[in-house]
Amino acid sequence: MSSAVASLLGGVLMGVAAACLLLLNGRVAGISGIVAGLLKPSRGESLWRALFAAGLVAGGVIASRIHPSGFGPSVQHSSIALAAAGVLVGFGTRLGNGCTSGHGVCGVARLSRRSIAATATFIAAGVITVLVTRALGGAA
Repeated sequence: MSSAVASLLGGVLMGVAAACLLLLNGRVAGISGIVAGLLKPSRGESLWRALFAAGLVAGGVIASRIHPSGFGPSVQHSSIALAAAGVLVGFGTRLGNGCTSGHGVCGVARLSRRSIAATATFIAAGVITVLVTRALGGAA
């Protein structure tokens, strides 16, 4: 399967999953919000959130077993750099009141101006980060 077809299928699956969660459960498929809800559980909210998160992990494990080359090369950075990156991403999702799945997949599809602005900001920050990292001699 070509990478273009795999990407298209992945996008379709994400869109269908997000639409189903919204239509059937009335919830937006924002991963940071779903995980945050697990950390501060509300009555009746934990099970579906845990199942959703488990499905993401299980889906990744299954996909890595079926098509390991689809995950690209391994990351060549220190554990400290990866931890710092994770903290910065977490801080950014809290600051932006959501993540790329909530804003980019669900919010943009609903034509939310706030989500469109947030997604444009995420993309711009990513471009700037890559340019700065490469200029400083980081990974290509």
